[in-house]
Amino acid sequence: MQKHKRKSVDPIYSMCVQPSFIIGTNNEDGTHNFAPITWVSATQGEDDGYYLVISMFGTKRTKLNVIRTGVLSANLVSRDMLPLMDYFGSKHAKDGKKNDIPYGVSRGEVIDVPTLDESRWVYECKVVRSVETGDSTTFFCRICNIQIDERLSPKDIFDVDLTVLDPVIYSGKYHSIGKMLGEIGDFCKPGLE
Repeated sequence: MQKHKRKSVDPIYSMCVQPSFIIGTNNEDGTHNFAPITWVSATQGEDDGYYLVISMFGTKRTKLNVIRTGVLSANLVSRDMLPLMDYFGSKHAKDGKKNDIPYGVSRGEVIDVPTLDESRWVYECKVVRSVETGDSTTFFCRICNIQIDERLSPKDIFDVDLTVLDPVIYSGKYHSIGKMLGEIGDFCKPGLE
């Protein structure tokens, strides 16, 4: 194995490879609200399921809607959705409705939350716990339903073809995933040193 040379830098860099999501919430007047969020991960829940873990900074309407309603959709962003993500990230709720570009909205199948028709993977979630850290709130969300692209037919929980989902990865800039490299165990087989 090759040893890479590294150097120490100040701990000011928040770079962390993160999937990009557009979070859907219900406004008080019943209209939908969407905002891009990249602080998203998953963890084991208290039962056999998983929790989606979402952190939101500041006082944006999306965060306030989640606190008020306790429900949200997390719409995975694929490369073809980048204009929509960029638009939602640059236009704020205080500026008025975000309808300057066309996009399709549906309702969740299990939870009454707005979902984006363009997304190939959508989580419908209920908040079960939240933690405040500074100006951020981290929501632990029970995944109540997942809507997936019809082209996907996973055999198990690890068999998700990201080349079909074509997710946008964020690390301060937008990136994409190139190709599938293999499965768990493919790289530790005897003779592959």
